[in-house]
Amino acid sequence: MLLEANWNYPTDITVGEGCIKQIATCCLDLKMTQVLLVTDPGLAKLPMVQEILDICVGAGLVIEVFCDIQANPTGDNIRRGIDVLNTGKFNGVVALGGGSSLDAAKAIALMAKQSITLWQAEDLGDNWTRIDGDLMLPVVAVPTTAGTGSEVGRASVITDTDGERHIKRIIFHPNMMPAKVLLDPRLTIGLPAHITAATGIDALSHNLEAYCAPFYHPMAEGIAIEAIRLIKDFLPRAVANGEDIEARTQMLVASSMGATSFQRGLGGMHAIAHSLGALYNKHHGLLNAILMPYVLLRNRAEIETSITRLASYLDLKDPSFDSFITWVLEFRQALSIPNSLGDIGINLDDFVLVGEMAAKDAAAGGNPIPLTPVQYSILFSDAVKGQLCR
Repeated sequence: MLLEANWNYPTDITVGEGCIKQIATCCLDLKMTQVLLVTDPGLAKLPMVQEILDICVGAGLVIEVFCDIQANPTGDNIRRGIDVLNTGKFNGVVALGGGSSLDAAKAIALMAKQSITLWQAEDLGDNWTRIDGDLMLPVVAVPTTAGTGSEVGRASVITDTDGERHIKRIIFHPNMMPAKVLLDPRLTIGLPAHITAATGIDALSHNLEAYCAPFYHPMAEGIAIEAIRLIKDFLPRAVANGEDIEARTQMLVASSMGATSFQRGLGGMHAIAHSLGALYNKHHGLLNAILMPYVLLRNRAEIETSITRLASYLDLKDPSFDSFITWVLEFRQALSIPNSLGDIGINLDDFVLVGEMAAKDAAAGGNPIPLTPVQYSILFSDAVKGQLCR
């Protein structure tokens, strides 16, 4: 099968090995002549960044790198990026990297010309109507991990460190969707196996929570169920052999499908993961991977029929909710995902706080069973201790 395509849903996507060579053409098509490339400090040192710079300069573009982005990007990261963009009079952004870089780049491009502050654009109520979407600069998104799917997302998750408590806030506007996406599996080849596993299960969590969300969106449901199959088939291959181009391509696609499908909603995995990411600065994908079976079991009463149908589609032996949970546990184990939050150094010191933060998180609104702060705290405690209530 030839793994190349051009898609226009949800945005303009080009897939295929070596498609990064189209980067300058993509920028010029969007009238971008002075480009800010937003990435993280680690990627900024790699040959792929120099390759992109060379391609763009060769096409007559002015391009500069901004890499003051940390894992779980903060409001300060965004504000510094906006200052660099406006000082340099850039008229477009290339977003290169994992979810943190892509989220930061989109937030910078959205907010650089706005008259309101970053936190005034938080996804609460009708805040998004305060934003002038026409002022967003065009973005070309190039993911280097297959996890968040931020390249096709209409939001960015940014950590607010301005107060006493660090809180993850979601910045949303329909126009945040990048205008062009390049999915080049060659850029993911150097990703270590443990990061490939954690980001891959992050993509699984996006699709799985979207599939289980209690909202009407059959298109998203259909996308999610096929993406879960792709992850089941290809994530183990990508982890076992990082140079497997077919597996890398399919995982990039499944990741983009996840961020497309979760227009239907997310849930408790993300509500808790967002809270823990803000408090402990842990890898978002790894948190979702650990939390997955605990949240699924907590929601069993509402999702058992859907999960049984999913188990049948995945061709699991004796398809049922129990067989699916067994598959999740075995899948995680095969990918060396820890069993509990305690295994990655998270304890119960913030037992009450995590429950309160999770219940207020935007993702909590998509959980199949609405949970109180106390119920989220108990769920968090189970995940710290490794207690699966089957």
